[in-house]
Order: sequence, then C-alpha cells, then structure tokens
Amino acid sequence: MKVKQHASIVLVAICSCLVAVSVRAEDVHQDLTLVRQKVEGFLLTQSAGYPGQVSVSALAIDNRLKLAACTSMQMFLPHGSRVWGRTSVGVRCNAPAIWTVYVQANVQVMADYLITATPLAQGHIISEQDLARNRGDLAKLPPGIFTDSAQAVGMSVGVSLSAGTVLRQEMLRVTPVVQQGQKVVLSSAGNGFTISAEGTALGNAGEGQRVKVKVGNGQVISGLARQGGQIDVIF
Repeated sequence: MKVKQHASIVLVAICSCLVAVSVRAEDVHQDLTLVRQKVEGFLLTQSAGYPGQVSVSALAIDNRLKLAACTSMQMFLPHGSRVWGRTSVGVRCNAPAIWTVYVQANVQVMADYLITATPLAQGHIISEQDLARNRGDLAKLPPGIFTDSAQAVGMSVGVSLSAGTVLRQEMLRVTPVVQQGQKVVLSSAGNGFTISAEGTALGNAGEGQRVKVKVGNGQVISGLARQGGQIDVIF
C-alpha cells in the first residue's frame, strides 16, 4: 500500500514538473499579438500630420513562428517602404535574443480631395467654382493630388479635363506673374531703408517663385516674383 502511495506521489510530482516545463517553454516565446500592436503604434506615430483620418491595421503574423521573448524591441521601415497604403515594417529584437521579422500592414488615409466640378479647357485659370470635393482613401489614389483648394486656385489647366477628374499636380501649370523679357521692379527693404531698381526678367515665374533679373549695370540678381512685375529681393 505504501509502495502504491509512493508511486502516486512520484507520478504527481513528475506531472507537475512537466506542466511547469511546458509553461516555461511557452513563456520564452514572444507574444505575436504584442508585436502587431507595436507595429500599429509605430505607424500611427509615423503618420502623424497626414490630412484626414488615419487608420492602421497590421496583418496577422503566422502563429507557427516561434520567436524568443524580447525585452528590447525596435521598429523600422525597410528601404523603399513608406507609411502609406500597403507597407512593411521591420521589427528587430535587440535583447535578450536577437531576431528580425517583417510585418505587413495597411495604412488608410481617409480625407477630402479635389475633383473638377465642370469640364475645363486647356489654359483655363482655376477658380473655387471649378472645384468639387470627394472623400476617399488617399493611399489608393495617384500621387500628386490636391487636398486644399488654395493649392490649385490660380493655376492654369495644362490639358483639357472632363468633369469629375481627380486633380493632380501634373495636370496644372503655375500661372506666370512675371514673363521672360518683361520689365520689372526689384525692391528690398531693411531696417530704415528701401532700395528699388529696374531690370529685365530672365525667365518666367509664378507668384512667390524665384526668378533672375538683369539690372542696368549688367548684374544679375535673384528675387521672388510678385503680381504687377514686382520682384522682392531678400538678403
């Protein structure tokens, strides 16, 4: 009887040890859900300042992947990746083990963007009335779109556009306020002084763009183009 009791005690002890070993084995593996959460937090931080509403979703990591538990985890963007649309984030463990994995994620940016309200002919100067807004995921649209009417108003249409066209920078041209060969006036102001001189523009420039001007003595001076043939020279 005592032998049986002793055997039972030994068996219980062995089972307890096996359970403990099993638990410890599970403890040394990295929680993959935590890795996904850290990836999402990293992308939200990196996308701060984007227009509209940003949402991030990291894709599930294969649960067959057994990584050593990590106490020093670092996120990074692999070369060529960006915080936009479908992307990839590198996760590097620095301690106590060293490993690196790459996690796929989606970055959605819901915001308003500009479309043409009516058909626009080539050369037409954009006004507020020419613009309408749509809302969607900017990450799924072509690059160079406009999200603010101030970015497009005053520019000229480079190619005829139909109504409902998503406006992109390549479709529009800056309207020159100064043209090559035009007589212009350069002006510069400082603490207690104002200087002005006449010259000839050596190129075309839109509002606020830099243009070179040749003055009477042959010197070439660079300044910012303004309406009315004015050039601001800032030293």
